[in-house]
Amino acid sequence: MIVATLGPEGNNHVLVLRRYLAARGLADAQVKLFDDFPTAFAALVAGEVDRVLQCTAHFSHADCVGRYMHRAFPVDVFVAGSHPLALLARREVAEPRQVARQPATRYYTDLTSFAEEVDSPTTVAVAEGLLAGRFEAGICARQVFEDHSDELRLLEDLGPALDVWVLYGTEPLANDSPLLI
Repeated sequence: MIVATLGPEGNNHVLVLRRYLAARGLADAQVKLFDDFPTAFAALVAGEVDRVLQCTAHFSHADCVGRYMHRAFPVDVFVAGSHPLALLARREVAEPRQVARQPATRYYTDLTSFAEEVDSPTTVAVAEGLLAGRFEAGICARQVFEDHSDELRLLEDLGPALDVWVLYGTEPLANDSPLLI
């Protein structure tokens, strides 16, 4: 079985997919990472992958559900927590005016004190931008602070996001599935 989700390695989609596969006894499944969900769903309906895992909080979720209606079907659903998140800033920036965030994290905390908000495709990209000096502050995995406390400071510990996740396949659930009501 080939199960697809959003990359890159280290993001919440990969974390939750690996947890899911272990919990369902599918640890031998192959994981395929995509740069975006429209491409992953296209691969699903083309038969290149067997399943796609998507968080319902992802900004492309509604678009993918609509675009692939009658071709990609929810086959499992569950709730899972993300990496613990944090609002971090570069140590040398005393008063950060710019904050980077993945769009789904926009309302995880009050960002009104920042003059500029920068969209980033993933929390991993936010972390990379912070460490490269492209961003003054950002929302990303708290682990980034723990690994780079000499370069970053903790502005706010946000904890994990608890989200609904959907696994898609190309065959609809049977009418007697316990997931259907």
